[in-house]
Amino acid sequence: MSSKGNYAFHDFKPGASDMASEVLEGLTQQPKSLSPKFFYDAKGSALFEKITDLPEYYLTRTEMALFDQHLVDIAAHLEPNLCVVEYGSGSSLKIRKLLEALSPQAYVPVDISNEHLQDNAQRLYRDFPKLHVFPVCADFTQPFELPADVAQLAKLAFFPGSSVGNFEPSEAQTFLTHVRSNIGVDGYLLIGVDRKKAPNVLEAAYDDAAGVTAEFNLNVLAHLNDELDANFDLSQFRHVARYNEQLGCIQMFLQSRSSQQVEIAGEVIEFAAGEEIHTENSYKYHPNEFIDLAQKAGFGEVARYSDAQALFALYLLKAR
Repeated sequence: MSSKGNYAFHDFKPGASDMASEVLEGLTQQPKSLSPKFFYDAKGSALFEKITDLPEYYLTRTEMALFDQHLVDIAAHLEPNLCVVEYGSGSSLKIRKLLEALSPQAYVPVDISNEHLQDNAQRLYRDFPKLHVFPVCADFTQPFELPADVAQLAKLAFFPGSSVGNFEPSEAQTFLTHVRSNIGVDGYLLIGVDRKKAPNVLEAAYDDAAGVTAEFNLNVLAHLNDELDANFDLSQFRHVARYNEQLGCIQMFLQSRSSQQVEIAGEVIEFAAGEEIHTENSYKYHPNEFIDLAQKAGFGEVARYSDAQALFALYLLKAR
């Protein structure tokens, strides 16, 4: 690769037709559900950035502090000629810290939101002129191929923010198995994982006093209106978040305020008053629980970092 960075966009076109069938399948089941990946249109991504700055939302600031304290040690474990593969193109603050600490040759952000992905990728390409940037628009919950441009580089997968908690544990294992396939044997994964703690702390983080998380949750309906010609009335739904201690996860819902009908992609969906759409699980893990999951997906633990209050953990794993 040349010393001047290259930029090439790779679009796997995760299409509206696939989205329609997945949305309708979720909303015709009992109980109704939507995948959290549909949160992230341009507005949803912007709202999530606001959430990360909220006083109740400890996850981002705790993870950022762990980066500040431990990136030098993390870098010491990794080899040169590195490609960083980020699953989800979220807050650029975390990836900027990582790129500055590691000085990789290439960066591959992977995200389903085309506009958000390209905006973030182009900004990083401008700010890191020697970095080769190859954004991939894809549904990273499904298998996909990395660009051929990075085939010969060592890989570091990056999945911050405890986004792994959005998967059911069995799905998390499947996802981690896909990541292992992408990065190959001896590839690394740097992943942030929220830890189990008092329910009141968890519930406040997902139902903030300013109502930003409620707006974020409701925006998924606006996204469906835009993409699938649906006619959700957002005022007829309300945000609900509660901790399920038995499952070890925060669960978010949109509760129908009335008996109503909604048309989506030509289909009519009935809602009873009080009926809920399950929009997100956010699983929390004790360290031994997460390491067991990672090992089942083919990873070994290299290093573990956590804060003094045991709120959050950062793991460096290696594919076996």
